[in-house]
Amino acid sequence: MKLFKGKSFFLKTIFFHIFLVIVIAFVSINFWENPIYDTFINYNNATVTGSDEISLIVIDDKSLDSYRWPWARSLYGEIFDYLNKTKAKVVVFDSIIRSLDKERPSSSDNYFFNTVKKSPNFVGGYMAMTTDYESAQSGEKYDEEFHKKFSIDISDKRTRNNSRYSDYKSLTMFPQAYFNALEHIGAVNLDLTPVDGVLRASNDLISYNDNFYPSIALSAYLFANKTNKLTITNKYIIVDKTGLKIPAIKKNGDLTHFIKYYKLRDNSAYSHKNYSAIDIINSNRLMKEGKQPLINPAEFDNKIVLVGANALGVEDVLETSISLSHPGVDIQATILNNFLDNEFMVKLPAWLNLLVIIIFTVITFTLILTLPFLASLVMLIASVVIYIGFCIFCFKHNIAPNIITPVAVQLSTMIFGYSYRFITEGRNKEKIKNAMGKYLSQDIMKNVVKNIDDIKLGGKKANVTVLFADIRGFTSMSEKMTAEEVSVILNEYFSEIEPIITKYNGVINKFIGDAVMAIFGEPIQDLNHPQNAVKCADEMLKKVDQLQEKWLLEGKPKIEIGIGINTGEAFVGNIGSETRLEYTVIGDMVNLASRIESYNKVYKTNLLISSSTYACVSDIADVIKIADVTIRGKAKKMDIYEVLRLSD
Repeated sequence: MKLFKGKSFFLKTIFFHIFLVIVIAFVSINFWENPIYDTFINYNNATVTGSDEISLIVIDDKSLDSYRWPWARSLYGEIFDYLNKTKAKVVVFDSIIRSLDKERPSSSDNYFFNTVKKSPNFVGGYMAMTTDYESAQSGEKYDEEFHKKFSIDISDKRTRNNSRYSDYKSLTMFPQAYFNALEHIGAVNLDLTPVDGVLRASNDLISYNDNFYPSIALSAYLFANKTNKLTITNKYIIVDKTGLKIPAIKKNGDLTHFIKYYKLRDNSAYSHKNYSAIDIINSNRLMKEGKQPLINPAEFDNKIVLVGANALGVEDVLETSISLSHPGVDIQATILNNFLDNEFMVKLPAWLNLLVIIIFTVITFTLILTLPFLASLVMLIASVVIYIGFCIFCFKHNIAPNIITPVAVQLSTMIFGYSYRFITEGRNKEKIKNAMGKYLSQDIMKNVVKNIDDIKLGGKKANVTVLFADIRGFTSMSEKMTAEEVSVILNEYFSEIEPIITKYNGVINKFIGDAVMAIFGEPIQDLNHPQNAVKCADEMLKKVDQLQEKWLLEGKPKIEIGIGINTGEAFVGNIGSETRLEYTVIGDMVNLASRIESYNKVYKTNLLISSSTYACVSDIADVIKIADVTIRGKAKKMDIYEVLRLSD
């Protein structure tokens, strides 16, 4: 088949492998890479707990045991009233106030709003949404007021991918009193991975109405550092005052970064120190009564405090790389912690991951095609171990290369490489086998291949039939012709008789000039080897008659052959040295077959057989007995037989 011919097969293999690599890479990146990424984050990156500069106040199950949900706004007011008595740097409210509390007196809302207004370090939360405002006119007015009050100074120095297009169509509309009380806000939008819904990246700048607005974590960081000025470049969000460089990835107009997670604290769902909201409320009440609080306000001095909910029935939780139920307030604290530490997860760019895949593929193919199977397999396994070690090292330093994709590609390359090697080696072996079959009999070659692991000097005694066929007058004929003309006749003659010998289970042992020696009975097992040898000789003579007619028309000389056959016991096997073997048959019966053939010249015959052969073929051959022939090397005279014809 053309598919298996040289370069064509190689190129088709390469192109098919490239196609398969693309498919595997697509599946791996979209379905396998993220879970492996999470595993590496857990064991090799999230190894320390969150910063002590950040504290959480959580509305937990203990808090709901004291006051049923939903809480009165006055309870929130008590939390922030307590925090106003501390020296906290920033107070972050990880919640969204959408409307007034219609179930309770307005005094509850007013107390909360007034407390927020008295909190100079308060940062509230809002959300950008993909739904339209109920009223386009009021929404447009709200957007203008929102931008005027909460926009920050952003210098956009991007030279590529600088579009601010966004899917967001509206923002959370606050009650007017809450809007008036707020001075600083941030978006609580989080970027979930579409395939599995796991949070791995943070929306740092929200793109809305051709403007950028900071996330609640970034807003808290800016406020803590008394700045509202940012610069955006092709790769980073830069806080000019502190020099913080957030690696920025554009996604649907927003600018995001991959979150560096921290180890969860013992027996806790949080990576940062946390307090129960009810303990804060009770501490505030005790202080108003002049009593010792449950929690000393000094614990929050110079801290960034985040307030949120995580109780049964009101959970604000998401699945993240380190937890199936990660509290939202701790997630926001984690993102803020990234800013404080100036540490982020950085994924290798696509071109570097592609380069790794190409290098892996080339190395894999090279090892497979140049080294022995076991050595190449060990090297490839070692390369996988080294790469996994490299990935562990990278994750410990907040760099995230693709992990499983290069390994999956290497596995497919190994399958293709070893398959290609197996096929090409099989083809090469077949070529060698066919080439050697031109020097050795195909049957001997098959016997060698069959016993490839047990080739050695030696053999066995066996009953065989040996046939010698010789061209008459070859010497005188060759003197009158050129070497090329002689070779043409010989090659045509041998090409015609070789299939006949094979047909009758014979094996050509050797060509001796113009003569051929064939063995019947070994290595092909044949109980009727004498009969088949004689039938073979008869057909050979008929084929020579046909060739004579053809050569006569071509103006070539007429040739005739003489055949001698003998049956008997001989040594059959490998002779020679450990480095050079020859499969042959040795014994007196071989010499006798050769000498019987030579008597064709004496008696002007074409086919002579020994008495031992005749004893086996007497029922199929009409013969003339030639009695008392003196055979050179034999003390006694013996009978030989001329075969005239074979009966049906």
